[in-house]
Amino acid sequence: MTWVVVPAAGSGRRFGRALPKQYAIIDGRPLLWWTLARLAAVPPVTGLLVVLAPGDPRWPGWAGFAGKPVLTAPGGSERADSVLAGLRALPKAVADTDLVLVHDAARPCVRGEDIVRLLAECGTCGGLLATPVRDTLKRAVDGVVADTVDRRDLWRALTPQCFRRGELIAALEAARAAGRNPTDEAQAIEWSGGRPRLVEGAEDNLKVTTERDLALAAWILKG
Repeated sequence: MTWVVVPAAGSGRRFGRALPKQYAIIDGRPLLWWTLARLAAVPPVTGLLVVLAPGDPRWPGWAGFAGKPVLTAPGGSERADSVLAGLRALPKAVADTDLVLVHDAARPCVRGEDIVRLLAECGTCGGLLATPVRDTLKRAVDGVVADTVDRRDLWRALTPQCFRRGELIAALEAARAAGRNPTDEAQAIEWSGGRPRLVEGAEDNLKVTTERDLALAAWILKG
């Protein structure tokens, strides 16, 4: 079985609205609806565990998508806290050796075929969807170019990220105990000595952070 943990407890401060971005509307439905619908449509996915802000008044109470269950759990102040809470709240039938996906609530355009390939390629080592950096990168100091960064070995991390449940719980707990806050699951695994595999995903698997991102996501979904 393969469950997906979807951290959706953030306030979306950078989005610039009082409404958290996961509830911003795309074509009449909340962004989070599009994300969950995309995930549930992937055949290997068993169920979805959405991690919400405690007492979230906007959660519509969805119980399932495409015949697959949707469960919820209260999250924490940081992404890593919410992911850890979601992993712990998975059904008892999910073993520590089972693969679990973690996917950003604000990535509604993820492609099902990318998820299937991620699961196929990362069953033994764990890994994440990512895209090679293709733009020229500049390092800035005080608003001016200090130097040009070699991009040959650089990738942009996407989600889902895929690891065995027990391994990821242990890595996140170790990071918390050390006072460290990983920005994604792969970093926690790296700190624990793991080497996650990079699986190239589609460039349009964007994360909605700004109003412009929301408009682009709407265009991609309509297409």
